Amino acid sequence: MKKRPYILVLFALLISACVPQRDLVYFSDLSELAKDQINAVEAEVKIQQGDLLSISVNSLSPESNELFTRITSKTNTEESRSGQSYRVDHQGMVTLPVIGNLKIEGTTIDVARKLITQSLSQFMKSPIVEVQLLNFKVTVIGEVNQPASFTVTGTQLNLLEALGMAGDMTVYGKRENVLIIRQTDGIRSMVRLNLNKKDVFQSPYFHLKQNDIVYVEPDKAKEKEFSPNNRALPIITACISAVAVLITALIR
Repeated sequence: MKKRPYILVLFALLISACVPQRDLVYFSDLSELAKDQINAVEAEVKIQQGDLLSISVNSLSPESNELFTRITSKTNTEESRSGQSYRVDHQGMVTLPVIGNLKIEGTTIDVARKLITQSLSQFMKSPIVEVQLLNFKVTVIGEVNQPASFTVTGTQLNLLEALGMAGDMTVYGKRENVLIIRQTDGIRSMVRLNLNKKDVFQSPYFHLKQNDIVYVEPDKAKEKEFSPNNRALPIITACISAVAVLITALIR
């Protein structure tokens, strides 16, 4: 009979030990002594159909500047007049003053700028072109401290930077199972990435694209913690432990 309290204590310890242990360290398989070198994938975003671009043009010729501005004010939509923005159509074309239709789908922002500059050189003297992507936005939701949608001003953003903008994962976030949702040409793809592994750097989904959604899934510990059926389990476990310790003390 005297062994029963010890059995209860052992039972309580076993229950607490059943909580799954998870790796909370990013890229935990990186070598501690050797220098790990990983081939980087292409990171800069490519212009897609439906993208909204801000395009400004200047040159050394005041007459050419006035011509471009005058045509712009006559041909642009209300949306374009306010910020000189241009929408990439379903054929991957953007319609610009003087130039007309120009296919820029699949190019980077820098390549698009060079294409526009080259086309304008036939009509303007030494054109200076600036291009900016206005709809580079990503959304981070799930087990992060500050879930939200973020507008990116540059042309590159990786998954770690997006998580940093969202205040990083909570302790309940599953680093080994981060979901990336991406839509390209009307086709939606979903990929899960393991941030405990260094191979994630080689994934084309590690570098985010416009309108990507990042979802951090909660682990089972949080599901059990917030389940109505399991909220009393820690209290019951604590009571069993306390009773077992009290009985052991009384027997002694």
